Amino acid sequence: MEKLFESMAATPKNPNWQNIISRKTPLYTREGDVRTDFERDYTRIIHSNSFRRLKHKTQVFFSPENDHICTRIEHVTHVESISYTIANYLGLNTELTKAISVAHDLGHSPFGHSGEKILSQISKRDLGHTFWHEKNGLEFVDNIELLEDNERCKQNLNLTYAVRDGIISHCGEIDENCIKPRNEFMDLSNYQRPNQYLPYTWEALVVKISDKISYIGRDIEDAITLGILDDCLEDLYNILKLNNNSKTQLINNTIIINYLVSDLCKNSSPENGLCFSKEAFDLMNEIKKFNYKNIYLCNKIKPSNRYFELVINEIYNLLKSSFDGKSFLNSAKTLSNFYPKLSSSFLGFLCNYCNIENREKLNLKNKILFEEENIENYCQAIIYYISGMTDNFAIEIYNEIIGF
Repeated sequence: MEKLFESMAATPKNPNWQNIISRKTPLYTREGDVRTDFERDYTRIIHSNSFRRLKHKTQVFFSPENDHICTRIEHVTHVESISYTIANYLGLNTELTKAISVAHDLGHSPFGHSGEKILSQISKRDLGHTFWHEKNGLEFVDNIELLEDNERCKQNLNLTYAVRDGIISHCGEIDENCIKPRNEFMDLSNYQRPNQYLPYTWEALVVKISDKISYIGRDIEDAITLGILDDCLEDLYNILKLNNNSKTQLINNTIIINYLVSDLCKNSSPENGLCFSKEAFDLMNEIKKFNYKNIYLCNKIKPSNRYFELVINEIYNLLKSSFDGKSFLNSAKTLSNFYPKLSSSFLGFLCNYCNIENREKLNLKNKILFEEENIENYCQAIIYYISGMTDNFAIEIYNEIIGF
């Protein structure tokens, strides 16, 4: 039956509505604005630079010559589409799922999960905590990403609690079935690891599941296109035959997505939560295991991972070694003779978040994040800066570092 979850949707009838739409500070308004809170979040996200950069960030395969291989921005679009279908069928708020979907991967570093792993090693060594893209995504929308308001002043995105919660709670590496949202309206800074808590809304749960549905089929499709699975297609056929639905014997992203989405919609209920049938859930996890073995950990990908480690570490180490112990900005300026592009870019980044004298002239009304004599603040600033890079820009900076 359709619309089973309508009474629990993120709407004004929901008893948690004020928590759901709350913002850290009131958001400025424009006369005659017809958008809802979540529509405003959606447009603020897609107009941000972090969203624009997703088109040049790796999803799984680095720098493919084939234009039809998935990039990070295509992935979030796929998640938006899948989550809309599910939320619409169940009677949930599709405006909220759209906003969470387009924002959920804003915290991804260059070079996909390989880049994330490298930055996490650096962060754990120098700051004592790991880097993970869900937490970084929340920090970006809360503190890093800026938009001009109606007076041309730069402010933080200041998104609703529901969207912010959806970002940090979206981890798609889920192995549990029949999930329900948490009851606690918690401080999101309490998150210490991915998937530590379930989301606060049903809509965020839909995005969490849609993320997984989106990538497992598309990654197979791309791997087939690139010839990576030529030697193990028979294994994949055998996995798909685990399910009695003969249609899943076809290796087709559309068929896989349709099967999983339909199964979820048919088996979910407010009493049991968002549920797959046992057959569909087992199939999804078998496909995921196949992908890890034959795609994400395949030999073809390993050389590029070693290259990513070199690129990110060289950029980080150069910036860290430039710190004079007193001023972030002066430290960045000292790089200008040999590394003008890196110096200019990093300096421009830092100026947005340091207590510089001419903040008012630059129309900056966002949070000040860094104390200029604090080495940990400086290391954190470098990590934020690198994590926001596209693949292409990171390589461009690396080439400037090694070139003469």
